[in-house]
Amino acid sequence: MHDLQQLRQETDEIIANLLNDGSDPDALYIIEHHIAHRDFDKLEKLVVDAYKLGYEISEAEEVEENGKLLFVCDIVSEIALNADLIAAQQKELLPLIEKAGAEYEGWGTYFEDPNAEEDEYGEDGEFFPDEDDFDDEH
Repeated sequence: MHDLQQLRQETDEIIANLLNDGSDPDALYIIEHHIAHRDFDKLEKLVVDAYKLGYEISEAEEVEENGKLLFVCDIVSEIALNADLIAAQQKELLPLIEKAGAEYEGWGTYFEDPNAEEDEYGEDGEFFPDEDDFDDEH
């Protein structure tokens, strides 16, 4: 069971550090919730459930931690840098993570330069391509 108050405190600190470093307060941010599991099949079921809720999923990778093989991935969204929104995502995802027996390793994001001349995600400013974009490629 996760301590939501502690998670909120960590979220507030991450956001404060980003903004103090000059990250754009008005940008959309890629929020990556980091997940780890010893069982790939259980991780896969978890991420399918998260995908059904509207999240994107990064490709799972194998890592070795303390001599044990783990499978890790990120459950990803693009939202405003807002602690309430991130907390709402955690409240939605944590029951799925706990049910699957996975580990929630926190969340992360990237610095957004308010002075950047071009959007690093392309002309439309969106990190995730539309499904129609895939149809055009094939």
